[in-house]
Amino acid sequence: MYIPDHYKNENQQELIGFIHENPFGIIVIQGENAPIASHIPFMIKGSPEDGYHLVGHLSKKNQIAQLLKNSISALIIFNGPQHYISSSWYKEEEVPTWNYIAVHAYGSVSIQSDNALLDSLHELVAQHEKHEKNPVDLTKMRPETMNQYRGVIGFTISINTLEGAYKLSQTRKEDHQSIESELAEKNNFQAIEISNAMKKANHSPLK
Repeated sequence: MYIPDHYKNENQQELIGFIHENPFGIIVIQGENAPIASHIPFMIKGSPEDGYHLVGHLSKKNQIAQLLKNSISALIIFNGPQHYISSSWYKEEEVPTWNYIAVHAYGSVSIQSDNALLDSLHELVAQHEKHEKNPVDLTKMRPETMNQYRGVIGFTISINTLEGAYKLSQTRKEDHQSIESELAEKNNFQAIEISNAMKKANHSPLK
């Protein structure tokens, strides 16, 4: 993805953390005539020493399921907060823009065995159920319920490239206070999250 240098985040651990916090991604695979995409949840696993990989699954009826079996590589897109930035908030005349955070992961595809898929499904559900009042436990479900897993295909993406675009008005430091204030007044989730991201970036410069 095209990222001007002043919006580029090359802190790999920060990008890994971003994926942990925003695990619902878009997988993009090249089809016969055009790229094909699907929105699905992922887990990111690994370490700085051994590398990282993404684990996902989707319906076998999904067109991507068949493409995955023959694909060498895939792109996974993880989106964070985004919001329109009015140039009326600036001290000097300028065109409006858009602030956002996005991470792209590129890597090679491999298909999971049935056992690996089941293990991943158990881990995914346990990970997201742990804060629920009455957490779902797949180990306690009836076999006929769990047999639904036979309708999905599991896969991993071994990450070879991570790219992070953190466009947070880095080139307009003199206007940050005004931008953050105006965003906070919007009283919507995306605006507040972008305002918070700008404040965080100000205290911890992107590397």
